[in-house]
Amino acid sequence: FGCGGWLPEDQGVWFVSEADGWAHLYTMAADGSGRVQRTRGSFEVMSAQLVPDRREWLLHTSEPSVYERHAYLAPVRGGSMTRLTGPVGGHTVVPSPDGRMLANVYSEANRPPELFLQPPRANATMQQVTTSPTTEWMAGPWIVPAIVTIPAEDGVPVPARIYRPEDMGVEANGAAVIFVHGAGYLHNVHNYWSSYYREYMFHHLLASRGYVVLDIDYRGSAGYGRDWRTAIYRHMGGRDLMDQVDGARYLQREFGIAPERVGIYGGSYGGFITLMALFTQGQYFGAGAALRSVTDWAHYNHGYTASILNEPQADSVAYRRSSPIYFAEGLDDPLLIAHGMVDVNVHFQDVVRLAQRLIELGKTGWEMAVYPVEDHGFVRPDSWTDEYRRILELFDRHLPLRRPPTE
Repeated sequence: FGCGGWLPEDQGVWFVSEADGWAHLYTMAADGSGRVQRTRGSFEVMSAQLVPDRREWLLHTSEPSVYERHAYLAPVRGGSMTRLTGPVGGHTVVPSPDGRMLANVYSEANRPPELFLQPPRANATMQQVTTSPTTEWMAGPWIVPAIVTIPAEDGVPVPARIYRPEDMGVEANGAAVIFVHGAGYLHNVHNYWSSYYREYMFHHLLASRGYVVLDIDYRGSAGYGRDWRTAIYRHMGGRDLMDQVDGARYLQREFGIAPERVGIYGGSYGGFITLMALFTQGQYFGAGAALRSVTDWAHYNHGYTASILNEPQADSVAYRRSSPIYFAEGLDDPLLIAHGMVDVNVHFQDVVRLAQRLIELGKTGWEMAVYPVEDHGFVRPDSWTDEYRRILELFDRHLPLRRPPTE
């Protein structure tokens, strides 16, 4: 977890470990003896550092709720922690060099991060320093998405953000969209500003056109402990994909939305899951948009993939069952593939190989959009606009029972 170091004087070392199933703070002597667990519970220590005087740790944890991020001071020589941050949301705190003030970057689910100043004590008043959005943006109908839990087929409750037409004051159109976040190990269901801020706004647009939108923290996501993180070991596109399938079942059960009216989309790892969904579980979905997608894990970043699937020459089964290109014959639903031609993360050749495979299989109803000047994360606003226009048109063309009013 990248957190660790020497304790002051001759007290030993400190580190963060998942030894008990959650990321927690530990200390021990330099020879490995006398290990002590300093934090405990069903939450994660997200970061840890010693403050300048080295008498306390500054911790960021999800102790109050797995959907929040708060800052604490914890004495090195033992004792109770002091919570420094109060309001619901996400806090990232940095102490001043003299330790007298804290810079706190704080956000809420419907408000982007802003800089605040506060004293380093509990229940301190936060003084806002910056206001980043425009007045026009602040006037928008930005909601705090409700967090729901989806019962998975293996009995585990899976968290998801939900955007509903009623939240936007419109009638449902009988369709839904599931968004699959990227990075695999990333936390996106929480009560603070999402790194997927474009998608957050796009989901408002979808909800305003009558779609129910689910944004799921599937197995493999960050924030829920070791077992959640490792549930995809040797099979990406297994348990993580089935959490999306369980999302489609939830939409049918709770909202009466038929599987053929459920769209799915995402980028990078989310694009990979979209391909696996349409290739192997197409009966639960009606259309999909796969953006900057991995199509064959044997062609991807070794350091990332090998920790999950081992190495291709040593575990060919894991790579074979986890790579969409081997299941392309299962495609029957409309599919949009979008990819930047200068992507240095997921190389463009990945989707070129997949396109050739779809041609060889005689598949129809799929399309590809290429972006000649874009890397993995787009930079140009016109590229983003074009991509999301295509996604919206795909879903509007194939999913709704009732069309939105003509604009």
